[in-house]
Amino acid sequence: MKKLGLCLAVLLLTALCAQAARVDTLSVASPKMKRNIPVVVIVPEQALAGNSCPTLYLLHGHGGNAFTWPTIKPELPQMADRDGIIVVCPDGEASWYWDSPLRPESQFETFVVRELTAWIDSRYPTIKDRKGRAITGLSMGGHGSMWLSFRHKDLFGAAGSTSGGVDIRPFPQSWGMSNHLGKEAENQSRWDAHTVMTQLDRIQDGDLSLIIDCGTEDFFLEVNRKFHQELLKRGIRHDFIIRPGAHNINYWNNSIDYQWIFFRKYFKGYRDPAASK
Repeated sequence: MKKLGLCLAVLLLTALCAQAARVDTLSVASPKMKRNIPVVVIVPEQALAGNSCPTLYLLHGHGGNAFTWPTIKPELPQMADRDGIIVVCPDGEASWYWDSPLRPESQFETFVVRELTAWIDSRYPTIKDRKGRAITGLSMGGHGSMWLSFRHKDLFGAAGSTSGGVDIRPFPQSWGMSNHLGKEAENQSRWDAHTVMTQLDRIQDGDLSLIIDCGTEDFFLEVNRKFHQELLKRGIRHDFIIRPGAHNINYWNNSIDYQWIFFRKYFKGYRDPAASK
């Protein structure tokens, strides 16, 4: 996906700000990376009134930025208002949401799970509990949401992936991953350690509420099928959806609606335990 132009981002935010929800464009400090990272936060009316709200972190794909999800789904402010959910869209650059062992300026696992979540919780009326915090993403961000939730289930109670690159190893020449991990042929153990598929030992059934989807024409379909089969083999319950579509904006504009329903139901069950019975 091509990076959004500044003019498009300004026009987008002008339109979003006309909605009832407030859209904050932020620059959040990362002490570990010694620089600031752009973040977009959609704050629903309920939170603006001081009511504690759950938080959904939305991770973009390779070539995207903090404005990607609000561009793909301009209705996010209305959705946030309707269901009382704070939406956080960090810029993950081309990081795959790892702490790169090679690049100290690319430490996005630490940024999202330690620096950003604490920053958001200190400044917004969030539900400061894993049951009030979920994460999902598209493509690279689908890998990131699985990577971060599996490794930090103390922070996230639910996670999703749409068109996610849930196993990086079949794509060693793609998307700049070797910039962060080194060449796959020379660093096989490092690549094995940095794919979601090798993180499954970290979770058991019931640790996370999971939703995974992928389009029938997506180049990540096969790795998603294998991911699904591995979860089944381990007895880890999850929603798995294959839907017509390719690796593109049209698919994600549609798929986020289904994921949003999943997370809304998850949050409602936390707020109202009777709703989950």
